[in-house]
Amino acid sequence: MFDRDIWQEIYHSISNNKLRTFLTGFSVGWGIFILVLLLASVKGMQNGFTLQFSDDATNSIFVRTGTTSLAYGGFEAGRRIQMTNDDIEYIKRSFPNDIEYISPRVYQNTSARYKSETGSYNIQAVYPDHQAIEKTIVNKGRFINTNDLINASKVAVIGRKVEEDLFKKEDAIGKFVEFNGLPFRVIGTFTDDGDDNAERNIYAPTSTYQKMYGQTDHIDQIALTYNPNYDLTEALAFSDRLENVFRRRFKIAPQDQAGIRIFNYAEVFEDISNFTGGLDIAVIIVGLLILLSGIVGIGNIMVFIIKERTKEIGVRKALGAEPWSIIKLVLFESVFITALSGFIGLGIATGLLAAIGPSIKTGAFANPSVSMSMVVTATVILVVAGVLAGLIPAMKAAKVKPIVALTDK
Repeated sequence: MFDRDIWQEIYHSISNNKLRTFLTGFSVGWGIFILVLLLASVKGMQNGFTLQFSDDATNSIFVRTGTTSLAYGGFEAGRRIQMTNDDIEYIKRSFPNDIEYISPRVYQNTSARYKSETGSYNIQAVYPDHQAIEKTIVNKGRFINTNDLINASKVAVIGRKVEEDLFKKEDAIGKFVEFNGLPFRVIGTFTDDGDDNAERNIYAPTSTYQKMYGQTDHIDQIALTYNPNYDLTEALAFSDRLENVFRRRFKIAPQDQAGIRIFNYAEVFEDISNFTGGLDIAVIIVGLLILLSGIVGIGNIMVFIIKERTKEIGVRKALGAEPWSIIKLVLFESVFITALSGFIGLGIATGLLAAIGPSIKTGAFANPSVSMSMVVTATVILVVAGVLAGLIPAMKAAKVKPIVALTDK
C-alpha cells in the first residue's frame, strides 16, 4: 500500500485518462450523494412525525366513547356510551401496575372577558396529572392541584396566547377573568411545544365544571400514560387489555368500532416505523443500483486501462513479476478512484445536510440528517465497491501470458 512506485503508476494512469476517469468517478460520487440524501430524507420524515407528537407524552392513550352501532348484551344499537369519574377509579384499580398518569377531560367553549378585552377559547377541565400527559410547560404560577379538585375551585391555567389576547402587557397571575360570566382566578400560564392553537387553551379543575354544569360526574374523554418502560409489544398489549375491559364494562360488541375508540400513540409509532423501514429498504436499493452503475463504469475503465497496458504487463511478467503484484496494482487503482469519488460525494452530501438540515422544520419533515454509523457504512461500501470494480480486470491482467502480451498490437 505504501509502495511509491505503485502510486506513481496509478497517478500516471489517471493523468493520461483524465476525462474518462472523471466521468467514471462522477457516477460513483453521484451515487453516494443521492444515497446519503435519500437516507437523510427518510430520517427527516421520521423526525417530522415525531415532532408532531412532541407536545404529548409518547406513551399516551386516549379513551373516547360514542354511540354503539351494533346491538349487544340485551341493548339495542344507537346507545350512547357515557363515561364518568368512576371509570377513572375503575382503570386505576384494574391496572395498578400499568398506569403512570391519568386524567379525565371535560370540554367546554367559553367567552372570556378581562376588563374591556374579550375572546372565545376552549376550556379543558382536567386533573393535575394532565400536566405530565400533555407535557404542559407552566412558565408562571402553577398548574391545577389536588386541593383545587377537592374544593372545586374556580381557578384556571391559561395559555400564552390567551394571556397575550386578554392581558396584553399585564401580568395575569392572580387576576380574575370571566368565563361565560363567572369569575375564575388565573393561577398559572403555560406554553406548549405544539402550535399556537394549543396555547389558546385554558385548563380548569374537572370538579369545578362538573358542578357548574348540572352537578354531573360526566367526562368526555380519558387521557392516560402507561408504564414508560414498556416496549412496543407491551404497549400495544396493554392497549388491547384496556379496550377489552371497557367493552365488558359498557357491554359493547367486540366488533363495534363506534361505541368506544382507544387511540394509542404506540400504534402511530409502529405505523411510522413500518413505513419508514420500508422506505429505508427502497432507498438503499435505489442508491445501491445507482452505485452499481458507477462500479460497472469503473470496471470498464479498468478493462480499457489493462488493454492499453497489455505490453507493459507482459514485460513485467517476463521479468518475473508475480501475478499478485499485477492484481494489487489494478485493485489499488480501482479502490483509489472509487474511494476518492465516493468521499467527495459523501462530503458534499453531509456538508449540505449540516448546513441546511437544522433549519428545515415543517409539519411532516424536520432536520434531515445522517448518523455516524451511516457514514461509516458508506465508507465500507466504497472500499468494497472499489475492490469489486477492479477484481475481474485484475484477475484478467494476472492471467496475461508474456508471449501473447509482447506480440499484442
